Amino acid sequence: MTVEKLVYGGDGLARLDGRVVLTPFVLPGELIRADAEQEKPGLVRARALQILEPSPQRVPAPCPVFGRCGGCHYQHAPYEYQLAAKRAILAEEVRRVGKMEPPAEIAVVAASPWGYRNRVQLRVADGKIGYREARSHKLCGVADCPVASPRINQVIQTLNAMLPDPRWPRMLRSLELFTDEQHVQLNVIETERPVARRFFDWCAMEIPGLVEGALDYNGQYRVGRNSFFQVNRFLAERLVEAAVEGAEGETAFDLYAGVGLFASALARKFQRVTAVESGSGAARDLQFNSERASLANVHTEQMPVEEFLQDLQQAADFVLLDPPRAGLGKPVVRRLNELRPPRLAMVACDPATMARDLAGLAAGGYGVERMTMVDLFPQTFHMEVVVLLKR
Repeated sequence: MTVEKLVYGGDGLARLDGRVVLTPFVLPGELIRADAEQEKPGLVRARALQILEPSPQRVPAPCPVFGRCGGCHYQHAPYEYQLAAKRAILAEEVRRVGKMEPPAEIAVVAASPWGYRNRVQLRVADGKIGYREARSHKLCGVADCPVASPRINQVIQTLNAMLPDPRWPRMLRSLELFTDEQHVQLNVIETERPVARRFFDWCAMEIPGLVEGALDYNGQYRVGRNSFFQVNRFLAERLVEAAVEGAEGETAFDLYAGVGLFASALARKFQRVTAVESGSGAARDLQFNSERASLANVHTEQMPVEEFLQDLQQAADFVLLDPPRAGLGKPVVRRLNELRPPRLAMVACDPATMARDLAGLAAGGYGVERMTMVDLFPQTFHMEVVVLLKR
């Protein structure tokens, strides 16, 4: 088959005998020989057996486990090519799902494509630490990870050295590392039974800078064990800039506020900011971060966004929305259309759900002023999108 294009999810799309064939780790224009792994009516998921005619854009992947590890999808393509492909995929999702034409120009914000991740989740099994293999629950062991930050890789090397020791808890199945390059937070994600305190004491001896509980990210944001924070250490500030650019007025809402990454920027532009976060731990971090920064004009509400909007009598001048991957959903879109805030900024990590929500907001009278693809996840199909809308 000849690969036609890349699609959201990291696969290359080809057609054979009237069926769509999706194959990972290929590039448009390549003639490939592939083996069907999963077949449905009209759709085949395949594995490339041979690249018969490689694309001139294909480059050697720097990671020795690329193609087996399921973490990265595009290491075989130059970075500028990845950015162009993601922008094209974003435009296609807006047309396909949103049934609307994307802006003629979609801005791209990018930084270093390597060593950017400040947070990783690691699996533990069969005496190895690593990530899941592509389309599999099997473990792909890693000694280091080229997209992880230097501090993360230091800890991965330390954990690999600790793993054979009898003190390592054999019931531990996955853990998470989070760092600001000075301090490290280690969270147990999955275990068959509680991990004893002595394991964390041992980790504290082996891992310099290990903190208990919340991590004080760069001295600006307290981030608890269950609180969300952007994973690209190079682009968090530029993401905020893209989201609040041109925002003005007296009042602002920061919905799905997390620990206050956007609220702190909005507080410098508006007289009053209401930050809404449903998670109790994140809401506590949000309150702490606002008070530490002396942001007296930031008011925290711990509740679901749907509940907050339902009882609202008047919208703010500017509303920033940073929903989870599932997007805003119909109730929130409907309520925003009823409240009619003059300007919105939506930060989305899934272009399909974003396009669905955009269609609903467009039906309520909103138009897209600007769309920006912020590449928080180089070497992967994931992307962050900032959309500024105006009535």
